[in-house]
Amino acid sequence: MDDLAVWLGMSPELAEALQLDLLGRLVLAALLGGLIGLEREIQAKPAGLRTNLLICMGAALLMEVSVRVGANVTGGARLPGGDVIGDPGRIAAQIVSGIGFLGAGTILQSRGSITGLTTAATIWVVAAIGMAVGAHAYVEAIGSAVLVVVTLVGLGWLEEALIRRQRAQRYAVTIEPSQDLIRALEERLAQSGLRIESQSYERTAEGVEISLELYGPSREHDALIRELATKAGVLRARRES
Repeated sequence: MDDLAVWLGMSPELAEALQLDLLGRLVLAALLGGLIGLEREIQAKPAGLRTNLLICMGAALLMEVSVRVGANVTGGARLPGGDVIGDPGRIAAQIVSGIGFLGAGTILQSRGSITGLTTAATIWVVAAIGMAVGAHAYVEAIGSAVLVVVTLVGLGWLEEALIRRQRAQRYAVTIEPSQDLIRALEERLAQSGLRIESQSYERTAEGVEISLELYGPSREHDALIRELATKAGVLRARRES
């Protein structure tokens, strides 16, 4: 901090009073959290730039307070032998449990599918990076932030290119009440390369409504919906989110 004070042209005493070392750590935490948050913002995720920046900076500040309380900065009680009565991990431990509630709020469940797990995990690791900054572990914090960005960007592309080629999709198809048409549709599905996870039939005033959940390559889903839209006897066909 003395070097920083000299660089700014102020006395070490003034720098100490202004808590420039703490300010520098908060700025570093804001930069690291903002770097990760920017990637999340670009991907249009619920927890974006501002959220991750604030989480990282807040975790760093709470970690700083935890360390100072444990180090008896405020002149707390001491044991007869001179040991400080304080636990530097007490406040820090609450960051870990508290951030879990914030992460849980980003996880959504709808129709058997769960979304937001990556966002929740990102929030958790951003808080850990902030704690590392507050604990003066700068190399670990910066290295972790870089690894997180590489994971989100690089592996996200890999997941999109490989894993998500296979996906589950729900369909609602309304057809004319014809056994031949139902049989033709079942044969088409068997040849499509899509696996039927579930199916149900319901007679309505319009005809027969078929609910399907299919799993397979994305290109086959696209081909199927185009074919259904133009097939004779199919009154309506739509994908359900």
